Amino acid sequence: MALLNDHLLSVLIWFPVVGGILVLASCDDRRAGGARWTAVAVSVATFLLSIPLWSRFDRTSAEMQFVERIPWIERFQIEYFLGVDGISVPLVLLTTLLTMVVVVAGWRVVQARVAQYFAAFLIMEGLMIGVFCALDGILFYLFWEAMLIPMFLIIGVWGGPNRVYAAIKFFLYTLLGSLLMLVALLYLSRAAGGSFDLLFFHHLPLSAGVQTLVFLAFFAAFAVKIPMVPVHTWLPDAHVEAPTGGSVILAAITLKMGAYGFLRIAMPIAPDAAHQIAPIIIGLSLLAVVYIALVALVQQDMKKLIAYSSISHMGFVTLGFFVFETRAMEGAIVQMISHGFISGALFLCVGVLYDRLHSREIATYGGVIKVMPVFAFFIVFFAMANAGLPGTSGFVGEFLVILGTFSVNGWYAAVAALTLIVGAAYTLWMVKRVVFGPIQNPQVAEMEDLDRREFGMLLFVAAGVLLIGVWPAPLLEIMAASVDQLLAHVAVSKL
Repeated sequence: MALLNDHLLSVLIWFPVVGGILVLASCDDRRAGGARWTAVAVSVATFLLSIPLWSRFDRTSAEMQFVERIPWIERFQIEYFLGVDGISVPLVLLTTLLTMVVVVAGWRVVQARVAQYFAAFLIMEGLMIGVFCALDGILFYLFWEAMLIPMFLIIGVWGGPNRVYAAIKFFLYTLLGSLLMLVALLYLSRAAGGSFDLLFFHHLPLSAGVQTLVFLAFFAAFAVKIPMVPVHTWLPDAHVEAPTGGSVILAAITLKMGAYGFLRIAMPIAPDAAHQIAPIIIGLSLLAVVYIALVALVQQDMKKLIAYSSISHMGFVTLGFFVFETRAMEGAIVQMISHGFISGALFLCVGVLYDRLHSREIATYGGVIKVMPVFAFFIVFFAMANAGLPGTSGFVGEFLVILGTFSVNGWYAAVAALTLIVGAAYTLWMVKRVVFGPIQNPQVAEMEDLDRREFGMLLFVAAGVLLIGVWPAPLLEIMAASVDQLLAHVAVSKL
């Protein structure tokens, strides 16, 4: 128990990693059942272990909590330094929750290299939690880069026909951005007398020119991850080729790491540069919100459509950050969590259809409601949430961002609000063609409705979407102090 109290974050990071290694070591394809059950047990246990983060978190404080700090590589002043605040706790819980769903989602679908598949997701879970908890620059970088490896394997081994191309493109894009981040961290460490403490960097005095360069280096890493226009081209390819579980994690969590990087690293370290470059980022965000939504409108592949929809919705997140307004920033963080649930759910729905007909083309389907009424209910619900229907989590985040943006600049808010119309257009048009209308394809007539596993998985995610939509107060409460402190810090010049 003492271990849990003092080292909760380390347990959350390393327990799924060790669990993944055990799954890898103990099981081959002849004992695939053992791998599945072990993976479920580890992912459920990790989720249960993450609940104390939420229950024991002091909501009145903006300080780091559950802190662990021990020297690691003393020669270079690199520390094993972990901690969470009101911004990172919801993201850690989202990671543990959705990994559980993904493990259940891949239960029957994956038949080859079963142990390796589940191990990759468990190891990745630990590394992603590491990104949200790391407070040492090098530790953050290691988790950030290490996470690429399991994702690369998930796309490259269990993906579609063009999987190798998509995996390499994803890897190179992310790696190039990240190398610039490493250069910036090394520079800051030199300026700070050798320390890599991210919280110390927040208060490090930097000249205007240095701030701009440092911010742009971080921007390169985080913008690729989110992804922002024009460095977004890897995402549709990666999504289309990735297996269902890979798409869920990619959309729901890895995209959020880029947004989290802005809040934790780029904005507090270089506040003046953040204000200076903000108009450009707002411009790119609004471009993502509108242009990408129009690109989504012409897609024939369901996964591609949802991938472009993700880029458009993440435009809301970066817009909410860089107008420097409390409601907009809180709305952007709610949007991150909400998008995790909604886009993850939509990819799960596409996975359900794909398992039956092995096609992602919209034209293959039509009239699905006649043979799969329960499934049709879920996909229509998630589509409505994606379009920002009041009462769902999609509405809360986008409404708060538009509200906050409006108080800063009415035109920005008007353009952002336009996307809700276009977003509704492409989402509902996809639903109309897939779910409703007559059955054109005789294979559709033979499809079976959801089994208990699929029903449970979609119900679980739907409950999350509905809960945040109806009752967002706990989520807004936990982040309020951290958001206020961040905005107060960013408002003070370092010059």
